[in-house]
Amino acid sequence: MGEPLKLAVLVSGRGSNLAALIHAVSAGSCHARIVAVIADRRSAPALDLAREHGLPTYVVAAKDYVERPQWDEALAAQLAEVSPELVVLAGFMRLVGNAVLARFAGRIVNVHPALLPAFPGLDAPAQAIAARVCLSGCTVHVVDAGVDTGPILAQAAVPLLPTDDAATLHARIQKAEHALLPAVVHAVARGTIVLGAVPRYAGTFPSQLPSLVSPPVI
Repeated sequence: MGEPLKLAVLVSGRGSNLAALIHAVSAGSCHARIVAVIADRRSAPALDLAREHGLPTYVVAAKDYVERPQWDEALAAQLAEVSPELVVLAGFMRLVGNAVLARFAGRIVNVHPALLPAFPGLDAPAQAIAARVCLSGCTVHVVDAGVDTGPILAQAAVPLLPTDDAATLHARIQKAEHALLPAVVHAVARGTIVLGAVPRYAGTFPSQLPSLVSPPVI
């Protein structure tokens, strides 16, 4: 299968998707190696999780830079230093800018708690509740210059229950994320998802994902 895919994981919060990746890598179900965990704030609990597992951690805090482009340049430089093959946004609550996008074009993926293109941006579960839809879920997509507008790689559906509020829906969506994100990373590592200007599938990627997952037609 070749060498494990080198990942840099960007985090802002407690790191539940980072935990899912760590578990999948350890279990051998995700052929990857996490070479860096990078946070945009020093207080992110995900940093403690990474350290507990012996992973290299870095902080590129936006508040340390006067202008946003300066922060983006610093983030791009830090990423370049660890030389990842894939950058994974796992609960990273900032948009990456031109410097990062230019250096890692087509090699950045994000997990979003909605079935894109529905409900992009912040508070997607709350948006779904407000819209009174019957179905939501999560999406792993390639990151581009828009807000959750890049090519969709895979999705997992989660039904809304009559008793749901934004918090309970989000909790169930996160369970789906924890299965979907490592599966997509594994598919990239195996070459069954081929990233690029137009991502494509090779082999039997759809059948290898959890039953709730339905990849889009590209």
